[in-house]
Amino acid sequence: MAYKISEKYPAKRAFITGGGGGLGRALSLKLASYGWTIGITDIKAEGLAESAQLIEKAGGKAFTYQFDVSKKEEFKKAFDDFISKNKGIDLLINNAGVGDGGLVGEYSLENWEWITGINQMAAIYGSHFAVPVMKQQRSGHIISIASAAGFASMPNMAMYNVTKAAVISLMESIYGEVKAFNIGASVVCPTFFRSNIMQYNRGDKTATGMGQTIISRAKYGPDDIAAYILTKAGENRFYILHPWQSRALFLAKRLFPMMVLNQSAKRFASKTWVQDLLKQKF
Repeated sequence: MAYKISEKYPAKRAFITGGGGGLGRALSLKLASYGWTIGITDIKAEGLAESAQLIEKAGGKAFTYQFDVSKKEEFKKAFDDFISKNKGIDLLINNAGVGDGGLVGEYSLENWEWITGINQMAAIYGSHFAVPVMKQQRSGHIISIASAAGFASMPNMAMYNVTKAAVISLMESIYGEVKAFNIGASVVCPTFFRSNIMQYNRGDKTATGMGQTIISRAKYGPDDIAAYILTKAGENRFYILHPWQSRALFLAKRLFPMMVLNQSAKRFASKTWVQDLLKQKF
């Protein structure tokens, strides 16, 4: 499949956070097959090294940056290095993220700060650094990986919901600010898909265990999601909603917000809510 986004940006320079595995790696490899130069970041050196080898093997060129994306000074150092070595950027993908679960009042404030730093602030940092460069170029595209959780707001995962809602709002704001500069923007809101997003979880074991189970049973994997993202971003789609459950939730929450909230509250109050959720297919 030829991605239109490759045709739009012949210099093919991408910077992708969380590229050491999962969706970040899948996105990197699909771009690499079309000869992209890709800066990938991750907190784990091993995953970065493996992704870099796969990128080079697929036909791309890899720059690796090992750091914690919640640290703005480290983020800026890596981003500036990539820009300096490649004379610009065509595609930023704010992908790095962690999943967690637990109840408000029980999930520690320290953990709130941790997940906010990775899921929310890292997307802000990446966008903050990329927008001025893209404005100067008068070209580029920013993709941020949010989640259907950002508008579904299911109980027992407020910490994740809040950060993803923030990413959606961030990208909606960016869209209005950069359109006149010929810069594209997309926000990706999938439901559950197979990934390693729960690998660093710190929350309630019942909630996180349920999340891990649903993720492991999901129909779609990172390759499927990556292909859909790059296809729709190339078509200048802003809201990238996949699979169909995400589109259904998006419409339902906007048309019938209290119905969705009341159903969610009723389900959560049920003694069988965990079993009922685990029976759903994603």
